[in-house]
Amino acid sequence: MRTVLRGALVTLRPATVDDIPSLVAIRSTPEVYARWRGGDDLTAAVAEELEDPGAQTFAIEHGGRVAGAVQWGAEDEPDYRHANIDIYLDPAVHGRGLGTDAVRTLARHLIDDHGFRRLVIDPAADNAAAIRCYHKVGFRPVGIMRQYERGPDGSWHDGLLMDLLAEELE
Repeated sequence: MRTVLRGALVTLRPATVDDIPSLVAIRSTPEVYARWRGGDDLTAAVAEELEDPGAQTFAIEHGGRVAGAVQWGAEDEPDYRHANIDIYLDPAVHGRGLGTDAVRTLARHLIDDHGFRRLVIDPAADNAAAIRCYHKVGFRPVGIMRQYERGPDGSWHDGLLMDLLAEELE
């Protein structure tokens, strides 16, 4: 994967091992760690994610530095074919539209270049900022997935399944 994608505010480029320290620093922030976790060894967790053959990870660049990561995977069964997206962003740049731009840029790539007609994303049901971001791109709520993921404290939390059809991309 050598594709570099340019949005209005961010550049998405394939993440490399050189990005691991920056991504670990972002994942270590309390706001990101609460949603993404990664265990006691975040360096190993990030490295493992970059090597995952089922996901393609882009570093999100803004202002000449790594501001986060966005990744996607696919369900390739023809009758259910769709792509899924996940993202984390440095809290220092929250509220500037970078997440919206990154998700929109990747969504456009998945629709236009890979031919996906449906995309899904699954924020925590209580993550209002993420839900607003995805809604701006055109994602719509599908339903609550009860006790969908375990939090860092071991308790279970609901997730919100959202999807976007190609013609709904804003």
